[in-house]
Amino acid sequence: MQPPPPGREELRAGDRLSGAAARGDLPEVRRLLQDELAHPDAHNRFGKTALQVMMFGNIFVAQELLKQGANPNVQDASGTAPTHDAARTGFLDTLSVLVEYGADVNIPDASGSLPLHVAIREGHADIVRFLAPRSNLHHRDAEGRTPLELAQRLGLTDIRGILEQRFSSLA
Repeated sequence: MQPPPPGREELRAGDRLSGAAARGDLPEVRRLLQDELAHPDAHNRFGKTALQVMMFGNIFVAQELLKQGANPNVQDASGTAPTHDAARTGFLDTLSVLVEYGADVNIPDASGSLPLHVAIREGHADIVRFLAPRSNLHHRDAEGRTPLELAQRLGLTDIRGILEQRFSSLA
C-alpha cells in the first residue's frame, strides 16, 4: 500500500529544504531540519528529496542530510539515485559520503545502469576507480553491456585498464 501523498505543509517544507540543499546553504538546511523539524526525506513539489537535488559539490549538505536520516538510496521516477547523480557529475567526495552512510552502488536506474556505468559514460576515471571494487562488475545495463564492455565500446582505455585490473585482482 502506497503512503498518502504529502500534504500542503509537507510540500512547503520539502520545497524549502530542497531549495536550501540545491543552493548549498548549509545553515538553512540545518535550521530547517533542527528548528522546523523538516523531515530529511520530505518531497518537494516535483517529487524529489533534498538529497536528490542538493549541490553535489557540497559534501557538508550531504553529510547533514544523511546525519539527520535522509535515505541515501532514494530513487526518482527514472530510478536515478543520488549515487547516480554523484557519478554523473564527478563529485568523488560526495559519492564517498553517500557510500559511508549506506548508499548501495549496485542499484540500477531505469536504463539498467549502475552508478559505475554512468561514471564510465562520463569518463570519470577517479569515480570508476572508487566504484569498481564496490560494484557488481558483471551487471549488464539495458543494452546488455557490463561496465568493462561499455568502456571498451567507448574506447576509454584508461577506464578499461582500471576495470581489467580489478578483474585480475579478483582472479
